[in-house]
Amino acid sequence: MSRGKPSAEGARPHGFPGGRDQNFLTRRSPVAIAKYLPLFKIRICGLITFSAVVGFVAAQSGDFSASTMFFLVVATMLASMGASAFNHYFDRDIDTVMERTRGRPLPSRELAGSAPVFLIAAALFLLSLLVSVKALNYMVALHLALGAFTYAFIYTVWLKRRSWLNIIIGGLAGSFAVLAGGASVHPELCMPPLLLAVVMFFWTPSHFWSFAIFHREEYARAGIPMLPVVIGDARTAVYILVNTVLLVVSSLIPFFLGYNGLLYLAAAVAVGVYFIFWNVQLLMTPTREVAWKNFKISMMYLGVLFGAVIIDSAL
Repeated sequence: MSRGKPSAEGARPHGFPGGRDQNFLTRRSPVAIAKYLPLFKIRICGLITFSAVVGFVAAQSGDFSASTMFFLVVATMLASMGASAFNHYFDRDIDTVMERTRGRPLPSRELAGSAPVFLIAAALFLLSLLVSVKALNYMVALHLALGAFTYAFIYTVWLKRRSWLNIIIGGLAGSFAVLAGGASVHPELCMPPLLLAVVMFFWTPSHFWSFAIFHREEYARAGIPMLPVVIGDARTAVYILVNTVLLVVSSLIPFFLGYNGLLYLAAAVAVGVYFIFWNVQLLMTPTREVAWKNFKISMMYLGVLFGAVIIDSAL
């Protein structure tokens, strides 16, 4: 299998800064700025930030601090956006190969140079650390740094093009966001955010492998060894089901350890059973359509589960 060597002609090599956008500093119109917005994958960064807020809520044991939550949101968004921009920068070669990513700012050449994207990524990451250290604490900074490093370097640079384990290990980035939220309340490691970080860890493969089944042909064309490319859709569906069972079991632990109440339990069981049901459908019919349904349900699952954490904590 090709590792990081897409076959499409004209694909630009990845690497570190090269190709300056000569007009970067002078393009200040709203239209020019808007060209950079897709670099930040706002919905994904928003999900990561929401996970940090859930960690913050789960760690509450006293007075709620709105200012702490505000700075946590800012710091997490900055770190996530920086990691996302770096992903766009580093993957600009394979993004030219896959149809779904061909329209991104760099492969489409809507942005004339890649160096500014690298600089933006670095600046956002450093701003995140600055906000964390000055307004929160060093443990928040550490967890956000580990999350950004995991996504940008462990996943994007090292594993994505080399191993089907890419998304399992890369998924730790979301877990670190939950831990950052907990650390904003208690710098020392505390159990409720840790348990939710485990939930996030198990959620990511079930979520992304469904997505990868839907886009398997594109990943194969780009030489990316996502699990469906390596073992096929049918066997991947088995892995998804096994992983989701582990996910649902892990989601029940906070209740049985006394950290969440009956409302959380009811939500965890209901969405867990629904998610497993659709995993079984995918196992029986491993098609792109059913995989996409599973992908959408995985988003609903996490939203309901984490929403239940917030509501349960408020009761």
